[in-house]
Amino acid sequence: MTLTSSAETATADQGAARAAAQAASRRRTARFRSVGRTLVGAIITLWGTATVAFFAQLALPGDRATTIFNIRAGQMEQRTPEELAPINEAYGLLNPVWRQYLDYMRGLVAGDLGLSYQQFRPVVDIIGEQLPATFALSITAIAIAWVIMLIWVPLTAGRSRRIRALGALADTTAAGLPHYWIGILLLVVFAATLGWFPVISGSQPAGLFLPALTLAIPLAGFLGQSTRTAFENTLRQPFIITARMRGMSDSQTRIRHVLRHSILPAITLSGWALGATMSGAVVVESVYSRQGIGTVLINAVNSQDLPIVTGAVVLIAAFYVLANVLVDIVYTLVDPRMEKSA
Repeated sequence: MTLTSSAETATADQGAARAAAQAASRRRTARFRSVGRTLVGAIITLWGTATVAFFAQLALPGDRATTIFNIRAGQMEQRTPEELAPINEAYGLLNPVWRQYLDYMRGLVAGDLGLSYQQFRPVVDIIGEQLPATFALSITAIAIAWVIMLIWVPLTAGRSRRIRALGALADTTAAGLPHYWIGILLLVVFAATLGWFPVISGSQPAGLFLPALTLAIPLAGFLGQSTRTAFENTLRQPFIITARMRGMSDSQTRIRHVLRHSILPAITLSGWALGATMSGAVVVESVYSRQGIGTVLINAVNSQDLPIVTGAVVLIAAFYVLANVLVDIVYTLVDPRMEKSA
């Protein structure tokens, strides 16, 4: 009986080990599939953005060679074929559209965004010089938005009806405020009137706060909207009641337990936030006279420097897609429910 029982126990243990190994293998496969779908979607998004940017150049009225010549000459005139021949040859403008498209996509894959019509320099170099300033602005804005959300939501969510309504109203109002309106208001009050911050942003740390706050206020509204519902649902979970029965205070419960289980939607939005803040920098950098990709893009639009325009659009889309890919991967690893859905 003892030998038989030991053999049955060993067989059961082996079966349990095989089942655990199969379950772990299924989880890894589900994760790889989820990450693979995310990467495929990112590639398709980048390809679509680059394609739209390319054909947008072709859709503009007028001859591109004439536009390039006039930008360089600084005057708008009709040009002879002999004058335009070097430009057509240098940029391949006389090639069939499919050939131009393939050359354009091949350059993007190699990291070549073309040459500026006006500055005669690679677009990668022009944008690369301004990228750190815009990236610092975006990261600072996201950090400020998270701080605002992490303070405001626990203070107002799950309270009395009046406080909950006030919190939700503040989130909705902040999310709908336009960047240029917030920027002008903050500039007039805190820079021009109170003199707490410089009117022109410049490169000093003090000049970074107001532009970052301008981007952060609407973002904090979006983060608050996504977190508030999850926060209030988590407050009704049984483990929260258990935590309170053990003598934990309301503030400790909200910060240590409720907040941890309700910020996954905000984490997901953070990937979108990077692209949103970089695109919003176009307006904010103009309002605060701050150097960055936004200023370069506005100047390129005014001077019809299409390689810089398309390069900036593709670059912003690339950052947006990359951030969302990283967030999706982290979300899949952190939240075990994603494995089941995958």
